[in-house]
Amino acid sequence: MRMRLRRFRPRTGPREHRVVQPLHPLRHTSLRAPEPIGLLLGDHDGLNRLAGLFSFAAYSRRTIVHVPLRDGVPPDEGTGEPADLVLAHHSYGLRPSTWPELRRSLGPGTPLTVRTDEARTERDAAAWRRRAARADCRDELRHAHHARTVLLFGSRDVFAEAAVNCAYAAGRGPRQRGVAKGRTAMVSSLPGLVQRPGGGHPEEILVCFEPYPPYAHFKRPG
Repeated sequence: MRMRLRRFRPRTGPREHRVVQPLHPLRHTSLRAPEPIGLLLGDHDGLNRLAGLFSFAAYSRRTIVHVPLRDGVPPDEGTGEPADLVLAHHSYGLRPSTWPELRRSLGPGTPLTVRTDEARTERDAAAWRRRAARADCRDELRHAHHARTVLLFGSRDVFAEAAVNCAYAAGRGPRQRGVAKGRTAMVSSLPGLVQRPGGGHPEEILVCFEPYPPYAHFKRPG
């Protein structure tokens, strides 16, 4: 996939960061934090571009991917405050408390075009699924909700699996029953979220397909 991004080089103290955003907003995509169930809703374009952004994050250990989602078209589903999305590798060392300062210092940025490799993404996602089936697997997706942002921290392979799940939702969503009438369809979820101690309802982020009005433009495949 070819993606057009915007690149930033902000500094916090002596450290320079590399942050990227989509060049154009994902207008019909929204996110609610997992408390304990979060919702990631989008149309085909939004979910497909999110798949590409997760794939880019998987192979960019020294880059923070920031997806502004709060100012898009409000969805018909979900409760709670809209949130942006940030993706960063475990090894980057980004702390949620430092993100607001970093976001404020982004500046205008410069255009950037990147390509993702879907075959490589699928191979690494399959490797994660094989490991995740074992009881001792600790390759998980750590998450935090801070400053109206959901921050996800993971490895190459778990980000690759998230990319595959978003791509699946983008492809299967339009085929679900009722979407041509404006109904939202839950298609997949983000993988391997770390659970809080003490039990209770599992925390998860559901990935849902949501067509946007007017629905006359929407036709199911086939």
